[in-house]
Amino acid sequence: MTTYRVARLVTPDDVLENAWLQVADGDILSYGRRSEGMPADGLRPEDLGDVTVVPGFVDIHTHGGGGSTYSTTDPEEARKVAAFHAKHGTTTTLASLVTGPLDELVSQTACLADLVTDGVIAGVHLEGPFLSAARCGAHEPTLLRDPIEGDVAKVLSDAVKMVTIAPELPSGLDAIRQVVDAGVVAALGHTDATYEQMIAGADAGATVATHLFNGMRPFHHRDPGPVGAALNDPRLLLEVINDGMHLDPQVVRVALAAAGVSRIALITDAMVATGMPNGRYQLGSLEVDVKDGLATLAHGSHSIAGSTLTMDVAYRNAVKAGVSLVDASRMASTTPAEAFGWYHVGGIETGKRADLVLLDEDYTVQKVMRAGSWLD
Repeated sequence: MTTYRVARLVTPDDVLENAWLQVADGDILSYGRRSEGMPADGLRPEDLGDVTVVPGFVDIHTHGGGGSTYSTTDPEEARKVAAFHAKHGTTTTLASLVTGPLDELVSQTACLADLVTDGVIAGVHLEGPFLSAARCGAHEPTLLRDPIEGDVAKVLSDAVKMVTIAPELPSGLDAIRQVVDAGVVAALGHTDATYEQMIAGADAGATVATHLFNGMRPFHHRDPGPVGAALNDPRLLLEVINDGMHLDPQVVRVALAAAGVSRIALITDAMVATGMPNGRYQLGSLEVDVKDGLATLAHGSHSIAGSTLTMDVAYRNAVKAGVSLVDASRMASTTPAEAFGWYHVGGIETGKRADLVLLDEDYTVQKVMRAGSWLD
């Protein structure tokens, strides 16, 4: 058991100044303000200095980082991705796979299943191949397919926790029901759906909108489409890539005003080049050019192809845009965790896993704790 003294502690409801936090057996045992007393356990508290302590980030959409990718059959490469993002505060993550041949996706998922068992990642997100060719973005269009029952069944496994589907595809609504019946989260994305088709996807059981605005038919005042449906439907969690490039900061403000922090999850959609120099990289079967943090397809449409974002930067961007520490922590940790039923993580509360991120005055990561242990 260890007691820590901290300058600021961000709980689900408040920012505690001059606080303390007690960790035991990998979990949060108790916490409070020093002015209200500290545990009389006879142990000398460890002073963590002038830091703001926030809950470990929960990223439900990331493809790679640090020069490695989750789209692999090499478990060590996948572990490197998780380790890279952990240094940036992500203590819980889904490994997202881009569109590929079904057999390849099955092999990649089988590789990642061991990491799920080991607790390195929380599961796998299949972002494809059941997507709209009209909104495929950085997914190889020739590999896209309609979500027929046998193909959906083939890619599902215990490791898969989320599947993105365009609801307007033939059998799209049946596939959403099939995914949900298997105990997996169905997400709506890379879609050219009408407003009504998007709502039908939620009616069928979908609960997530994959990277809101991106990979969707744009919002129009006479044709609200999937964006308008996602903003209006309280059943949908809205993924937001808050890097200032995928979305103008004012668009993020619009989404916040429409949906609130309880329905928005900050994500990275990070790819292999995250944390790496400018250059050419691979995203699935496609080549991607990265310059000054912006990743775009090297050929064809030159669409944005994933991001080079990390969760600490997404969090910092939110706070510097005027979002409170409590609300930013909800979007970066609590909201996505609760959407997947991961109630043991995602907040600084008694009984939850001791996943902590220490931030300096500029909200830059100084140190990360996962399950009570400091990461190197």
